[in-house]
Amino acid sequence: MSTSRSGGCQCGRIRYTAEIASPDAYLCHCRMCQRATGGVSIAFVNLPKAARTWEAEPDWYHSSPIARRPFCSACGTPLGFEFVDGENCDLTVGSFDDAAYFVPVSQFGIESRHDAWSNTLDLPGKRCDEHEALVERWAKVGMTVPE
Repeated sequence: MSTSRSGGCQCGRIRYTAEIASPDAYLCHCRMCQRATGGVSIAFVNLPKAARTWEAEPDWYHSSPIARRPFCSACGTPLGFEFVDGENCDLTVGSFDDAAYFVPVSQFGIESRHDAWSNTLDLPGKRCDEHEALVERWAKVGMTVPE
């Protein structure tokens, strides 16, 4: 049984709805994904292209002769990945409205994995709303720290 999940870019220009069969997600560590996102890995949900509906068509970057990546040219949010000739696609976990629904179950491109970033649970941490300078910046524009 699938569940309908929505998401989109940071500025809200690009929105989508996806029929999700399970909360299973994966991390991709390949160099192309690292370069495309500027991160050490990217979390994806894989689904059939037919299960994804764009409310507004995203911009597309052909990252290689065999693949393309949807994104928002207004705010720069990476939204996914798909092979040009494939039936499935990936959507970025972070672009879903409820990203916490998803659970990582596998990894891909591990030849480029940066193991120093694999387990960060024991590192010191701070909530955004506990960072005084950030809270003050938001207060100056009459807002609170976004979630």
